[in-house]
Amino acid sequence: MGDWVVGMSRFRVVSLFSGAGGMDLGFRLSGLYDIVFANDVLEHAVETYAANFDLKIRRCGVGVYEAEPGTVLLCDVERVDFSGLRGAADVVVGGPPCQDFSIVRGPEWDRRGIEVKRGRLYVHFVRALAVLQPLAFVFENVPGLLSANRGLAYKTILEDFSRLGARWAEVGGGAPLGGGGNGAVGYEILFSGVVDASALGVPQRRERLIIVGVRRDLFRRLDEVWEARSLIEAELRGRRFHFAKYPLTPLEVFEGRPLPELQDKYVEVMEEWRGVWEEVGTERALRWKREVWDRLTFDVVRDYLAANGVPRAGEEELERVWEEHTAVLRELGYLGIPVSSLKLPDGTTDLPHEDPAVVERMRRIPPGENHEFVRGTKWEVEGRGISLVYRRLHPLRPAYTVVAYGGGGTHGYHYARDRATLTLRERARLQTFLDAFRFRGGRSEIRAQIGEAVPPLMARRIAEALAGVLSALQS
Repeated sequence: MGDWVVGMSRFRVVSLFSGAGGMDLGFRLSGLYDIVFANDVLEHAVETYAANFDLKIRRCGVGVYEAEPGTVLLCDVERVDFSGLRGAADVVVGGPPCQDFSIVRGPEWDRRGIEVKRGRLYVHFVRALAVLQPLAFVFENVPGLLSANRGLAYKTILEDFSRLGARWAEVGGGAPLGGGGNGAVGYEILFSGVVDASALGVPQRRERLIIVGVRRDLFRRLDEVWEARSLIEAELRGRRFHFAKYPLTPLEVFEGRPLPELQDKYVEVMEEWRGVWEEVGTERALRWKREVWDRLTFDVVRDYLAANGVPRAGEEELERVWEEHTAVLRELGYLGIPVSSLKLPDGTTDLPHEDPAVVERMRRIPPGENHEFVRGTKWEVEGRGISLVYRRLHPLRPAYTVVAYGGGGTHGYHYARDRATLTLRERARLQTFLDAFRFRGGRSEIRAQIGEAVPPLMARRIAEALAGVLSALQS
């Protein structure tokens, strides 16, 4: 397929269900794509998008609204006519909610076999592919889609993408805006699976279902398909880096330095927790002392290796690891800039107001633990059967998944003992948003925008691999 890297072209992106633009930021940061159109139905998210991308906000009025290049459209996707973007879209990206996607098996005597009711919003992602016929698409969703309807929803989605023209009558019967898709070319699925963002350098355990397709008529030979699949697979599994084994950590992205330079900071953080087992006074707390505290060496690298289950590591390999960690911090603009030193005008660096009861509870929950640590004490969370809330970050392990919604201990908590709830900017760094990225809206709206986003660094890795494939196919 020729050279995968040298002489890459720039590609034009149409983004649907864009949110604040995490996916799109990653594509833009690769330097290989221009965002020509975006769409979302949430006003604050669209305002954030317009503030960070070179697109103008358009609000659709009554009836159908034709999409225009150079705009971010605040509108229900069902009312968007994509025909105005024909010839302007090389790649379509998006993550349509698929909650109402259902498949029902008919009884044995019924010749219908399986009835398919596709998700209302998913249909419009497929419609965009049928109308625009981009060179490629990137579809992202929750991992649960794999098992929805006993796996039949996922199978149907893959077949819709692959056999787009043949499926259009079934898929797009209720979505004719912008013209039909009966003659549409289908897509070769180059990647389809769950990707853990931490394997790509994101300091967070975050799994997303990613499907990457390239229009089938672009391939001239079967070996090109296999070569393209191999490249995408290697990139999305993180084989180019060491992050799957040696993940980036919250301590590094909050302090803006790689771990070997954070020895003193690490000791300072952990020493604050000395004696917490005596304050809590439960058997669980004493067990934590024996199994966790007593095994700490207070050497940041040795404790990092133990915390991430790395039994041994050679000096040469570790040297490459710290180079990779430093490179990501530099790439994200965090290197040398502690998040605590920032004071940003969008309010994301402001410390949140804290309930005194939550502050006192969190002072007794050490790094890597959750509300169960204080069960049976005066700091116990009321109620039974509660999920793993009031989880405190561990400084040396990837963060828990940053979530968009929820109260009662779902906000995410700092590893420092004198801190409880994370700031919005700390959450944004765990998601790999640049500090220059400015959010719009109130605290709850910004929290949702951050939590719903695809980590930009993850998106950048997808974008780079896809650009290599497309450039090679066009050479």
